[in-house]
This record gives sequence, structure tokens and C-alpha cells, in this order.
Amino acid sequence: MPALDRILYVEDEEMLRVVTNLALTRIGNFTVELCDSGTKAVDTAKRFRPDLIMLDVMMPGMDGPSTLRALQADPETTEIPVIFITAKVQPREIEAFRALGVIDVIAKPFEPMNLANQVRSLWNRHHGGA
Repeated sequence: MPALDRILYVEDEEMLRVVTNLALTRIGNFTVELCDSGTKAVDTAKRFRPDLIMLDVMMPGMDGPSTLRALQADPETTEIPVIFITAKVQPREIEAFRALGVIDVIAKPFEPMNLANQVRSLWNRHHGGA
């Protein structure tokens, strides 16, 4: 199973970026790069080369699904697994997001103390682990 170390987190709300960054870096010991828009995320993903992208669904301008499509269309980023983070977690919405190609969905609000373990669990499941 490939190692999970580098995460690109894309979120337009500054406070959520701060909290999530702390949860992933301090608790999860991940190397994290932050973006506040889908447009920046597409460029940053090429430069930063993350193992995983955590992507907010509802953002102004280029939303999560549009950002995902742009990442999937680029040969440099098409293979990077993506997790959506959203308050839109009705079963139909989750299935629609998975159909777009994300490995899973994390519901907002999430528990910051458990976020790193939740991300690792989704990563392991995606790569055939427990």
C-alpha cells in the first residue's frame, strides 16, 4: 500500500482551513498544503504532488465537482485520490459524489481530533486494506 504523507486541503472558509490543518499536521503528522479555491488547487496539485486531495464541495467560482473534473482531466493529477468534505451527506448525494470518482465523503462538521484517523481509514480502504 502506498504511504500517505502529503495532503492537499482545499477549503474556502479560513477557519476550517486552520482547524483542519492543525488536525492533520499536529495529530496526523501529515505534510499539508492549503488552498482556498479550486483554481489554486489545480495548480498547487501539480507543484505539491500530494498523495491525497481533500476537497470542499461548495466553494465560490470553481466548486468541488468542477475542481475534481479539472484534476481528472490533467494527466499530472488524474491518479491522485480525492475525498470530498461537505455538509451535503444525504445518501443520494454521497452516491452521486462517489460516481464522480471520489474515494469517499467526510461529513461536515467533523471531529478534528478524529479526522486524521478517519482519513487514514479511508486511504487504507481505498488501497485494499482493512
